[in-house]
Amino acid sequence: MPTIKLSLFYILIAIAIGCGPKQSSNNDVLNKVTLSQHPKIKKIIDSADHYELQVMLSTIDRQNDTVTFTDYQFRVDDSNYFYPASTVKLPISLLALEKLDQDPRFDRNSLFYVDGDTLETTFAKEITKIFAISDNEAYNRLFEYLGKDYINKALKDKGISPLRISHRLSTPDAHNPMSKAIIFHQNDSTLSQIQSKTSKAVERLNLKSVYKGKGYIDSNDSLVLEPFNFATKNYLPISSLHGIMKRIIFPDAFSKKEQFHLSPSDREFVLHAMSSVPRALGFEEQEYYDSYGKFLIYGDTHERIPESIKIYNKVGYAYGYLTDCAYIYDKESSTEFIVTANLLVNESGIFNTGDYQYDTVGIPFLAELGRELLETLKH
Repeated sequence: MPTIKLSLFYILIAIAIGCGPKQSSNNDVLNKVTLSQHPKIKKIIDSADHYELQVMLSTIDRQNDTVTFTDYQFRVDDSNYFYPASTVKLPISLLALEKLDQDPRFDRNSLFYVDGDTLETTFAKEITKIFAISDNEAYNRLFEYLGKDYINKALKDKGISPLRISHRLSTPDAHNPMSKAIIFHQNDSTLSQIQSKTSKAVERLNLKSVYKGKGYIDSNDSLVLEPFNFATKNYLPISSLHGIMKRIIFPDAFSKKEQFHLSPSDREFVLHAMSSVPRALGFEEQEYYDSYGKFLIYGDTHERIPESIKIYNKVGYAYGYLTDCAYIYDKESSTEFIVTANLLVNESGIFNTGDYQYDTVGIPFLAELGRELLETLKH
């Protein structure tokens, strides 16, 4: 499958899927892994509350022309807030391609720039950067094109809930309700402009634990000794993110209304971007090694990922929160599954410091979690 032409893979995963997910009654698969005595896993599981750990797993059963999910959960609670970081780039990329498909004037290779920006680019280039190196400016350009209100309505219309996308990333005007105009450069003499639009004010989230930690560094680089407030931040819980991954990998498991409506070419493009390692997309391997954006199974090594493993995913990390949502396929054993995991590695309890335990605690856990899930599901 993943080693032959991509188009065949898309045909195989787009087969008719009439059955919804079965809910596991005993969590055997996920429980077996969470009971592992491996120190990288045991450390987190033994203090799961402290690390705010949540994991969701879907196994995939193929029988003739049907596919059935069996869903497993470990401490998944949509009302317990965590910061989704760059995982919000997954639905925004899909929505941008979907919106482009609805406008006959443009496609993913149309040249455009954001009003006030210095870069003329294409949606294909920006989406490639999103999946290869998780580029924040690329996400912000798509955010301007879509607008906050459009994003949230489109996702909720697909039945993806709960969620709330409220802001850009790593920019001083992150919450500005007015999007910037988009100028398309169709040819040497023709420019088309999509006007700016104003979205509704961001409402505060009414969830558990939106106030986090014991302090934070403010915009003046001063320490404020009070909990950090996430109430106006992006909100994309485990169940919603997991559902988005199901929709793009197995669209026929969902009604037409619930799907992302992409052209076959755009869907092939985005799946290729999701599964490719940075070096395959033109980025320098020394800086952007294979596991730069793939934490499950390989996150704790800089070695090349073998061709027999394909990982279609999106990671996110910020404020000490660490998330990976992935569809994983092992050609050698024909094992496939979807897993989404999130944890917090901020031992100081101070946010905005950049002093987090990603490399020493969080990513090693996700890597071992992925390995043990794969080995368990092989047998």
